[in-house]
This record gives sequence, structure tokens and C-alpha cells, in this order.
Amino acid sequence: NAIERASETDLCISRPKDRLHWGIELPFDAGFVTYVWFDALINYISFAGYRSNGTASLPDFETLWPANAHVIGKDILVPAHAIYWPCMLRAMGFTDKQMPTLLVHGWWNIRRKSSEGESGGPEEKMSKSLGNVVDPAQLCERFGTDAVRYYLVRDIVTGKDSAFDLERLISLFNSELANDLGNLLNRSINMTKRFAGGLLPPITYDDDACKAVRSSLDNTTRDYRSAMDCYDLPGALKSINAHVVHCNQFIEKNPPFELRKEEAQRDRVLAILYHLCESCLHLSILLSPFLPEASDKIRRQLRAESRFEGHLENLAWGLLGPGHMTGKAKPVFPRIVVDEEKG
Repeated sequence: NAIERASETDLCISRPKDRLHWGIELPFDAGFVTYVWFDALINYISFAGYRSNGTASLPDFETLWPANAHVIGKDILVPAHAIYWPCMLRAMGFTDKQMPTLLVHGWWNIRRKSSEGESGGPEEKMSKSLGNVVDPAQLCERFGTDAVRYYLVRDIVTGKDSAFDLERLISLFNSELANDLGNLLNRSINMTKRFAGGLLPPITYDDDACKAVRSSLDNTTRDYRSAMDCYDLPGALKSINAHVVHCNQFIEKNPPFELRKEEAQRDRVLAILYHLCESCLHLSILLSPFLPEASDKIRRQLRAESRFEGHLENLAWGLLGPGHMTGKAKPVFPRIVVDEEKG
């Protein structure tokens, strides 16, 4: 295999200076420069303050090293990062605990259409010669950064390749963001405005349905943290969507627009509205690493921009206190309309 082949010969870390005059000169031989991968890999520790000896202008190495994960593409895994880099660190005396954890991501291929013109055809590599390269800048211009970011994270398994599918991008955005989360936010804020004047009063009502919402959010936060801890980013997004689905079902089974017709149900309606708005705030926090701009929009509509700052282990129910006034609902995830729908 690749490791065995790379281990059969010694690594030459120098190149003749007369051939590569732009290289970094070796300190022990002015006629040679450093092999580019050797000096490039050293940057990982030099930027972090390795052997800074307390220099004030340099970082504290023990604070920054090792990072939680060293993210690279699989095209530079072997031999540079999987063989040269650990060998170099070992030679410098790095212990097992100081060795970096490599998080290797796959490639985006392209999914061809079938002979009938439908999606779901075979995968092929993107290539300029084949003319099948997808330009992310053009995608963002056409569909917005939220749709592109969400799809690229949601539809690839960490460490494996995936095939780009435009129809899948549109479908995921419209179903999970526009229809599910966007609709939940819009209904929650609008119903709070309509049935409570936008005000969330102290909650005096509780029942099994409300408890189930809180339990669902606890499960989502737990699953989200577990997924993020093992770099399962699609899994983290799926956990978010699970609570979104639960909240939408909560509305359908406990419709405030019907319950509010009975004065005896007023406290119940207020409790439902609070659980929905509080859930939307928590969901925006969990979503923020993936869609920071959309997350900010959600918090602004809830008027809760600074309600939580910190580690997820400190995220708890009750961010929206009694007397909190929500804002005005605006579409955060406008549905993507394709040409067929326009016609």
C-alpha cells in the first residue's frame, strides 16, 4: 500500500539551490534549500508558538497544541500528512498525546443524469476537460449561501466522497429549511404576535405535550453535541431537524389558533407559544456554526441576539425570560422556485 511504498526509501529533505532558488536555504548547507513539504509542515507548529521561549509576540504553544482536529483533504494525506508529518514530530520528541488527530475529508464528484435525463445517474470526477466543474460562487449567486452551505455539509459523510446533485440541493433547502424550520419560525412568531401581542408572560401551565417538547430539545442537544464531538456534521444537522419536526407536530396536535377560542385554554396557549419561541432560539444557536447569517436573522426576529454566549454544556431551557417581547417574522429561508414551478 501507499504507506509501505513511502517507507521503502529515505526522505530527502533538500533540493539543489541552483534549481530552486526561491526555497528556504538549509542552515547547514548554503547550496541547498528545504524540500517544500518539509518546511510547509513545520508551519503547523511554528505558528502555534513552538519553541517561542516565552516571546510575548508569539502564542503559548501548550495552549494551542494539539488542536482538536487537523483538517486536510485526502489528496494530501499520503505521504505528506500521514507519513512525513508524524515522523517529523516523533523526531522532535512529540509524545502520543501531542500528536495531531487528522480529519480527512473526501472529494465532491458530480452525479450525471441518467439516459432518460433524470437525476440519480452514475458518479464521475469533476474535470475541466469534461466541462462538468460546479462553480460554488455561481451556486451562491443563484441560490444564496445558506442553501449551498447547508447542502455541502448535510449531504456528505465525513471522510468519504459524495456526488453533487443540484436537484438534491434544492430539495434539501426547500424541505428542511424553507418548509420545516422557516415555517416553524414564521408560525411561532406570528402566533405569538397575534394571540399574545408578541409578549411571553410567566408560564403557569404545563402538560405532557410541553414536557415532550423539552425532552425532544434535550435529546437534540445531546445528539448534536455527540455528533459534533466526532465530526459527524451531517448527523448534527439531522438532530436539529428532528426537533424542528417535533415542534411542527406539536403545533398540529395542539393548535393555538383553535385553542385560543376558549378562554379556559389561554394559559395553555401561552405555554405552547413559549415552548415554540424558546425552541426556535435554541435551534438558531445549534445552527449557527453552519448558517451563521441565518442564525443571526432568527435571533433578531426573536429579539434575542445576546441571550446566549458560551459552551453548549451551559445551554439550558429558559433563555427567554418572563416579559420577553418577540419581533416581527420575515422569511429567513425563502423557497427556491425552479423554472418548472415558475411555468
